[in-house]
Amino acid sequence: MNVNVILSEAKNLGRTETLRKLRVTTVIFLALFLSLPFTGCAGTPKPPDWVIGVKTAGYPDEQFLIGVGQADSRPVAEERAYAAVSRIFKAEVISQSQDWESYLSLEKKGDVQAERKLVVDTMTKVSTDKLLENVKIAETWQDAKTGLYSALAVMDRGVARMLLSSRIAELDEAIAHDVKEARAATDKLMRIRGLRRAIRTHIVRDTYNSDLRVVSGGRGVPSEYTVPGLTRELEKFLQESLILTVEVHGDQADAVRQAIMEGLAREGLPVTATNSQPASGEFGHADLLIRGEARLWPIEVPDPNFRYVRWCADFVVLSQGDQGIVGSVARSGREGHLNYPEASNRALKSLQQEVSSALAKSLAEHIYGDPPSDSTPAPAACPKS
Repeated sequence: MNVNVILSEAKNLGRTETLRKLRVTTVIFLALFLSLPFTGCAGTPKPPDWVIGVKTAGYPDEQFLIGVGQADSRPVAEERAYAAVSRIFKAEVISQSQDWESYLSLEKKGDVQAERKLVVDTMTKVSTDKLLENVKIAETWQDAKTGLYSALAVMDRGVARMLLSSRIAELDEAIAHDVKEARAATDKLMRIRGLRRAIRTHIVRDTYNSDLRVVSGGRGVPSEYTVPGLTRELEKFLQESLILTVEVHGDQADAVRQAIMEGLAREGLPVTATNSQPASGEFGHADLLIRGEARLWPIEVPDPNFRYVRWCADFVVLSQGDQGIVGSVARSGREGHLNYPEASNRALKSLQQEVSSALAKSLAEHIYGDPPSDSTPAPAACPKS
């Protein structure tokens, strides 16, 4: 074999060995490269099913009610999880609260929609605060990349259903007792107070029944009564049976009397009053007598531009039985304008508004049996002479 052939074969062998080594290196490199993504995935924990969805296999929907909260800290995430459960109940209570508007309109404590929202918030807190005692934080999870905490709140539907059903049974018993007692009462105020108490208890009962529907898949406990039905009964009795008489002496007596009557209706007392004012000291057929005086007079004030008129009013509410005082109102003030007639008109308007509103409040507290907002008798507003 000549030298050229040997060299040629040597070169071929060298290239073959080089190619073999290159192939081995390539295979090793590819193996390492392909292994990198799998190693990375294995190091990132997969989030629980309740974080990425609305259900969890560990707490099936037919047995548990769940709420999820997320935040940068674990305590806040847990708090939001509790709130998520609470919102489920509040949504159902809001739907039920439309039935309460007739009663809230009768009470006339301001804007009905605003009052309904206040009642919903109060009733939801009363009912769900008790239910939330049975909610527990079952799991928490933190996202390793973002640091975000997630918390899972869980309520056992069976336990909640038992608690709610028991409470509803107690309330139904109380409502039935109040309605029966009210309808049998011969005293008008006892009847009014019994019906009103039953209505207010029924609002609480409606709230618990709304909660029960949430945990029972839409099934609640039917009631023998309803808030609208009891409200109609109360309103009818007020309109047809309770008689108020207003007796006013002093300045602008007719205008003040008319304002008081309008104020009673506007403030939520749909009662009937006799058109004729009784003689002083006589009660007539009235269940309650509103008696008082109103005065307006010009006063001298060192003001070169305005003229002033002072007003005062002293009223008492008397019961028919013993003619005892069950309420009183004393108000005074002054109004100014460029001339006395306009100042007097302003003073009369101010007197009408303040006195009618205060009397309506005092009457409502007595009629419904509420504790007086001001238990201290007001001193007389009008001067003796």
